[in-house]
Formats: sequence, C-alpha cells, structure tokens
Amino acid sequence: MNPSSQTFLPGARSALAPEEHEVSVLGGPQGAMPARTTTVINVQTDTVVPDHIVWSLFNTLFFNPCCLGFVAFAFSVKSRDRKMVGDVMGARSYASTAKCLNIWAVVLGLLMTVGLIVMLVILLPAAISAAQANYGGGF
Repeated sequence: MNPSSQTFLPGARSALAPEEHEVSVLGGPQGAMPARTTTVINVQTDTVVPDHIVWSLFNTLFFNPCCLGFVAFAFSVKSRDRKMVGDVMGARSYASTAKCLNIWAVVLGLLMTVGLIVMLVILLPAAISAAQANYGGGF
C-alpha cells in the first residue's frame, strides 16, 4: 500500500477533511485512474391508494343502513390487504367499491335520520293531541 493512502473505515477518524477520503485500489497501478461506472437503481415510489378505512369504520358505527357501512368496512380491509401485498390495481378496485358503498351509507343514513326527525315533529304532536282528546286531557 502507498504510505500516503488511507483505508476508509466507517466511523474511523482520519486526518483528511470529512468530505475527502482516499481509498487505495488494490490490483491496479497507483497512477492509473480506474474506470468510472454508474449504477442507477430505480426505486418504485409507494403508490398512494386510499383505502377509506376510517370513513368505513365511521359508517359502520353511526350510519349503517342495510349493513352498507359494514360491507364498506370489509372492502376497505380488502383494499388495505391488497395494498400491503403490492397489488395496486386490486387495491384500487376494492377502494373504489368501498368509496361507493360509503357514499350510499352516508346518503341513506342521513335520509333516514332526517325522515325520522320529520316524522317525530309531525306525528308526535298529533299523537299527543289524540291522546289528550281520548283521555280527557289529563296527563
């Protein structure tokens, strides 16, 4: 080895500046410049596929007409499983179905809630007045 060259060891301190480390190449002449090769590694970025699992859980707990929220939750879990395996197209398909079911669950849940409130507002006073008329007004 050349006395002026140093072996680079991770974590070892050297007398050179922190950015400059000289590494000796064994097997070749010291004055020759080694051929430079470039290696490109393509790393696939993580494709974001929404699985709508929080929305499905909310619909399962609060808006669950005809069990649509529960079915949407099942499709959300399937979407998350497909995403973990790396099947992006399968994850998108299940996520799309879960989104559609979630929309229907919210719409039907809100319609049922508003319908119940309207029926209570209209029917409750009528029921109270009918009960008062039948029982002589003594409640």
